[in-house]
Order: sequence, then structure tokens, then C-alpha cells
Amino acid sequence: MATIFSIVYQPEDKKYEERHGDDFIRDPLTKANLIANHGLEGDAKAGRQPSRQLNILSLDWLNEIKELGYATQPGQFGEQIIIRDLDVNALKPGTQLQIGSTAVVEISKPRTGCIRLEAAQGRSNDAFGGLVGQMAKVLTGGEIQVGDTVSQI
Repeated sequence: MATIFSIVYQPEDKKYEERHGDDFIRDPLTKANLIANHGLEGDAKAGRQPSRQLNILSLDWLNEIKELGYATQPGQFGEQIIIRDLDVNALKPGTQLQIGSTAVVEISKPRTGCIRLEAAQGRSNDAFGGLVGQMAKVLTGGEIQVGDTVSQI
């Protein structure tokens, strides 16, 4: 059964300076509120782009990447949610996931690596073909927490 392993976010009051190479700004949460058509409540990136409200990764994928020397602690790939026991990279756009008892998200597109990710990791995205999880939009909001089940609907 797939479950939430980690939830992290960039608080709205923490901004990046104009320098690259710093780690992503991500603070851990044990629970969070997903807002329909917006994203993670209080996240500085929420509400900016309709198809990029959440960044979701697979714990299994992170464990594979760790073997290649990448930093894989929660937030080090700029994600907001890490899911255990689900191949997130295999999900197709349009796939809907129920998270917890009420929240529903829809995969919108694959997330590809970026310059910020390469700078934060201090290395190229080439080792994993540039695919870094999935971007999703929130269809139905609700509270989620670490350990909640995640299932395809």
C-alpha cells in the first residue's frame, strides 16, 4: 500500500536570493492542507501555475538515485511530497490519486530537471534522464499527513 513518506514546503516568508547553488528551501511538515486549484497551503510556490501545484517523487526512485551519489533527504530535489511504494515516474498525465481521506490530485506532466536542481545537487541531471517525478494539480482539497494512504482512482 502506497503512503506519504514526507511532506515539505517553502514557507511564503522564506525567499531565495539571486544566487544558485544553495539547497532548496524546504521545511518539513507532519500534516498539511491541500487547497483545490492552488496547491499546498502556505507554500511559496502554490497558486502560480495551474499544472504545477505539487511536485511529487517516489521514495524508491530517491533510494536508487542515492546510490549514484545524489543528496536525497526530503526537500533536496525541490519536491513537496514523497510517496513510498508507488512508482511515481510511471504515472501518466490524467492519473488521479486519492491522498488521505479527502484530497485528490491529478498528474499533469512529468517534472524534468532544471538548472536550480543541478546547482543544488552540484551535478548534472543526466544520470536519471532528467525525469524527476511528476507535477500535479489539486482537484479536491483536504488535510494530508505523513503516513496517509495514496491510491490511484
